[in-house]
Amino acid sequence: MLAQADHARIAATIEAIEGKTSGDIYCIVAHEASNYREVPVAWAAIVALLAPPLALVAGANAAVLLRAIEGWSVAGTADSTLVFGLFALSFAQALLFALTALLASIVPIRRLVTPPFLKRHRVRSMARQHFVSTGLHLSPGQPHVLIFLALAERRVEILADAAIHEAAGAQAWHNASAAVTQGMREPDPTAGIVRAIEIAGRSLVEHFPATRASQNRDGLAEL
Repeated sequence: MLAQADHARIAATIEAIEGKTSGDIYCIVAHEASNYREVPVAWAAIVALLAPPLALVAGANAAVLLRAIEGWSVAGTADSTLVFGLFALSFAQALLFALTALLASIVPIRRLVTPPFLKRHRVRSMARQHFVSTGLHLSPGQPHVLIFLALAERRVEILADAAIHEAAGAQAWHNASAAVTQGMREPDPTAGIVRAIEIAGRSLVEHFPATRASQNRDGLAEL
């Protein structure tokens, strides 16, 4: 997470830019966009459903598992073999579900097995929620830009309202996003965030210069 000095750098950059524009810039840094509680359950269900049938297809013998459980043995009739086979399958599925869910609940493993498309969706959804909430108190037509970072997902989303997006074009936001991404690979990741704020700020200052109603704001938040 950001240190206090990093907060000060980002806040100072935002304050300097907002003194020159009628628009607002917000920078929100989230440790993680979601807890992804469904991911361990989903992987547990997949493993529990697929592993036993695949094991049987590969030649596994249910009787071996049954003998390992309290010395049970399969009787010689077809009916008893079927019953004990179903019991072995149910037991194996329950055990696999519990073990997989427990393993996938460990945070580093859960992050590893979470599908990229789900991470992308959650980060975008959270960014849009914050974009809407930060714009609620603004005057009609007042432009604002949100720079949203999800550290665990290693993703950045930059959202701008229609007015500034149309005036500045998509390239400005692409450059700002690239600045954050590049900064995360450097020893000082805050420098990348500052560069992104400056890139977005130039567009706001150029197309929406300050008016007498403009005030200095602190648009930094960390979750």
